[in-house]
Amino acid sequence: MAPSAAAADSSPPSSPETTENRLQPFFVLHEASSRKPERTSTGTVKTRKKIDFSPSKLKNVEKPDVEIAKEGGDEGYGNLRMDAFEVVWSKIESTIKDVLRDINANVFNEIHQWVRDSFSTIRSFGMLTFREATQAFPIVTDASSKQLFTGLVLTKNMEFVDDLLTFEELGRHLKSQGCHVANLSSLDFTAKSGIGGCLRSLLRQFLVAPLDAADISILASWYREQGNYNNPVVVIVDDIERCCGSVLSDFILMFSEWVLKIPVILIMGVTTTLDAPRNILLSNVLQCLCPCMFTLGTPSERMDAIIEAVLVRQCSGFSISHKVAVFMRNYFVRQDGTITSFIRALKIACSQHFSMEPLSIILKGFFLEEDRQGLQDGLLLQAMFKHAFDLPSYGRNKMGEENVGSFAHCLSELKRSQTEWRTVVL
Repeated sequence: MAPSAAAADSSPPSSPETTENRLQPFFVLHEASSRKPERTSTGTVKTRKKIDFSPSKLKNVEKPDVEIAKEGGDEGYGNLRMDAFEVVWSKIESTIKDVLRDINANVFNEIHQWVRDSFSTIRSFGMLTFREATQAFPIVTDASSKQLFTGLVLTKNMEFVDDLLTFEELGRHLKSQGCHVANLSSLDFTAKSGIGGCLRSLLRQFLVAPLDAADISILASWYREQGNYNNPVVVIVDDIERCCGSVLSDFILMFSEWVLKIPVILIMGVTTTLDAPRNILLSNVLQCLCPCMFTLGTPSERMDAIIEAVLVRQCSGFSISHKVAVFMRNYFVRQDGTITSFIRALKIACSQHFSMEPLSIILKGFFLEEDRQGLQDGLLLQAMFKHAFDLPSYGRNKMGEENVGSFAHCLSELKRSQTEWRTVVL
């Protein structure tokens, strides 16, 4: 007998596993549906559900804040209070920015006019041809045409953190007037980074593509070839007293050689005294500068303007007690002295008020133009008034019926009294 036949005759008896496998071809297959179901790794079938994205369905899904507050209870109203905090603080923050901008407006306009006059003076030395302007070396001229017009901005002992905000705002103002502006920090002028570090930081702000090479001829080519030569290049250094003197000196000497190709105008912040450049720059570097002095408002003037706009005029309806105001004012005058820290403390007080006071949600609609319409048809709908009526403080001082109109009338009267108080103070 052939080996293959013997093997076939001596096959082992079928096991349950083998029998199950032999029955598989006899399973009944049902007709598939038009949409193919998803089959998971375990072999079960998962049916897809069609989601209706029609506007009518979405409208039903999106619930107003009032219903969310009802369903969420105290937590829902807490979320609405935080939403009201965001609205109120946004108003306070924008008011502070407007106040600081208005305080600096006159000085910023003077600086812009000086920049334009300085640019015209540089242009009066003569226009370069395209070939001269794009050569990779400076133009040899007399000493008078190598002077850098330099604006020294006295900040009157303003803290460094406030200086940053002021010079950032100055940069935005000059950019809005068409100037090419780069804001450099004193951290760019360190002995470790050297002249290459501050030049690379400068190039990154003017050129779209980042460059590793620190070559001033790249900036000259950008200024001429890209059609940027009709406006001055303004370089703002926030605090020269924090800069490394040798690096800043090399920076000034370099740009004085290239001033005809790149009409750079320097603006440098001075914290203590206008004699500060003499203390950190060499005499030959000072001869390259053509300085002009500008003075900003004092920190106390800024503080008083912010307090008047935010707390006295009550731009958002939020106010603090006299005790808190005195504490913050004294801390500013005697210890910290920064506008930034005062604003941060005011934000903390505001957030604490909204997190602890149940009725603080009223502030979101309190100072709308149409008081009663805003209070009754805006944020404080019937459910929110019901929540206010349920508070223990209302129960202790309950007078009259629970009426939304009377509640809104009382709030309007409160606003009127605050307006009269503000008129007396101012």
